[in-house]
Amino acid sequence: MNQSRGWRHATWASLCVLGALGVMHTGLRAQSVSAPAAAATSTGKPPSVADFFRDPMMRRPKISPDGRAIALVVSSAQHERSALAVIELDQGNRIKQVASFTDSDIAHFDWVGSDRLVYTSGKDEAGKRRDYNTAGLWTVKRDGSEGRQLILTRYAQESRIDSRIITRALPFEWFLYDVPDDDSGEVVVGYGRYDARWDLKSVQLARLNVQTQQRRTLEAKSPDFAVNWELDPTGETWALQTLNENRQALYFKTADGAWTLAQEGDWVASPTVRPFASDGRDLRLVLARSPAGTQALYRIDPKTLKKEAEPLVSLQGFDFDGAAIFDADSRRLLGLHFESDAPSTHWFDATLKEMQTTVDQALPGRANTLECRRCLKTGRVMVTSMSDTQPAEYFLYDHRAKKLREFGSSRPWIRAADMAQVEQTRIRARDGLEFPVTVTTPRGKADGPRPAVVLVHGGPFVRGTSWGWNALPQFLASRGYIVIEPEFRGSEGYGEQLFKAGWKQWGEGMIDDVSDALAWAVKQGGVDARRVCIAGASYGGYASMMGLIKDPGQYRCGVSWAGVTDLDYLFSLDWSDASDVSRRFGMTAMIGDRVKDAERLRRTSPLRRAVDIKAPVLIAHGIDDRRVPIDHATDFRRALEKAGHKEIEYVTYDGEGHGWRKLSTDVDFYGRMERFLAKHLAVGTTGAQ
Repeated sequence: MNQSRGWRHATWASLCVLGALGVMHTGLRAQSVSAPAAAATSTGKPPSVADFFRDPMMRRPKISPDGRAIALVVSSAQHERSALAVIELDQGNRIKQVASFTDSDIAHFDWVGSDRLVYTSGKDEAGKRRDYNTAGLWTVKRDGSEGRQLILTRYAQESRIDSRIITRALPFEWFLYDVPDDDSGEVVVGYGRYDARWDLKSVQLARLNVQTQQRRTLEAKSPDFAVNWELDPTGETWALQTLNENRQALYFKTADGAWTLAQEGDWVASPTVRPFASDGRDLRLVLARSPAGTQALYRIDPKTLKKEAEPLVSLQGFDFDGAAIFDADSRRLLGLHFESDAPSTHWFDATLKEMQTTVDQALPGRANTLECRRCLKTGRVMVTSMSDTQPAEYFLYDHRAKKLREFGSSRPWIRAADMAQVEQTRIRARDGLEFPVTVTTPRGKADGPRPAVVLVHGGPFVRGTSWGWNALPQFLASRGYIVIEPEFRGSEGYGEQLFKAGWKQWGEGMIDDVSDALAWAVKQGGVDARRVCIAGASYGGYASMMGLIKDPGQYRCGVSWAGVTDLDYLFSLDWSDASDVSRRFGMTAMIGDRVKDAERLRRTSPLRRAVDIKAPVLIAHGIDDRRVPIDHATDFRRALEKAGHKEIEYVTYDGEGHGWRKLSTDVDFYGRMERFLAKHLAVGTTGAQ
């Protein structure tokens, strides 16, 4: 295998910015370092299971437009749910909880002006939590007063059917769509129209005043089947995408307010370019495939509405994935947040470039992300600072005072000195296809090769890894295991070639890539090939079981949680939350045709190959999982028992869905996983079966 990029001995992907906004070629930091010298030193004892998986003390902070307050999600002291809080920066960092739920978490939130917030209920930012009583919309002042509900949840609406309660809140079909930074006191809400199969057919937009609750419709004469709208910083529409069955179309708004068709395509095989950002004037940016095969940022010609020939921004070896930062007053594009190996930012504005340099010098060796609302006016930015060993810490930088002060930490109980370092590299599969691999190596010196866990990400058609502190690989590394995370074919974020190479490769080429990543890691000399386990959730659970079937000599054991076990079940279990459109078009193209590919789907389903699994397995599933219904687990267990398998550990969790919600579940499951791995990968165990 040929190694082409390593974290500590090569540069990150280069950023190429072209055109009128400037020219820049940057080599970003090429070395991972620990927290600053003031950080605590190692105690010699690894953190508990709960310390890795408990909710962060605080997360997702957002600075107010006036730069005087921070809104953020905090762990609630009263119950195992999150709450919305506000830190008053000019009042000694005084913090006050302003909103919470007893039966759900704070999902999305944002500032509406500098004195009021809006927020929704539902799963948290990591996709960890799921609740039936979700969405809705509420508003509250930053001091916690004048709270009111703006949109009902489905559960609340159903419970009021026979009551006489009158509310001005919108019905649950409405949802928060966007929050313009324009001092209007309004948010943009969407109304979803669904068919009888509960597939989304269109979205209609309106502006809603959060204080008066008055609503005015936007774009009443838009094209049919509009499901995705793009808004400029003031909340005005400039692009939309329609979807009817598998046909997708892209429209741009012209100067006279009319919608002009720009492109059509097949939603799966040949989608349209994706609208990215606009200043509401002549600057319109879209994401489209570059000559190198990666998604790049292109400018749209304001007269022809065609994308320019050369990309404005492209990343070597990565799809561009990021966000645009605009100045609220001038609408000028200030910069771009994006992710290549790690989070980074390119600033077009000279003042913000200076701020970034100052912060990076004060917090070296970290990824430091500056959030700018109206920072050119206030002189203040909020900084999220992290590294592979350091969970996110939060700072306020006052450019006028030249002061950087910390106001919080996501996980203050985690010691950076105890954490494992993370390396990213690229290797070549057996057929020559290049793909990334992330390796987390335990601290300290080993007497010899270490045991390893091959951790397979879910999705599978998503980006699975990102440089930074991540709970599960750090937990496994703290227990002495090298963690190998391959971005196998089918993974998004690294170009079309790698992504499409995974189509209809479940159980075949995708599994070969995982095996090739392990072979590469063993060849580096640090991994004991006789003591390796494969593990993962969702698709990762599927891949773990198929790995035991396809390459049984490589693994001592396998762990699957929320795992797919039968590919036909993905189409036939109609109580799954997969839409009918995704089954008929997306899954058929990317996984296989249920009729034409029936034999391949059977051959690559662990449920149908249970007799071929010989290694010990740990299987876990949430009883309320609707993404991968529990039939996958119960039927798989019965098939293993029927095949005479003797080493099965099986656990289900009541009240859990596709991802654990309760800390007690995390502690129980990852504790089981810790004991399972220790049993089967202990020093002195025999070679792989």
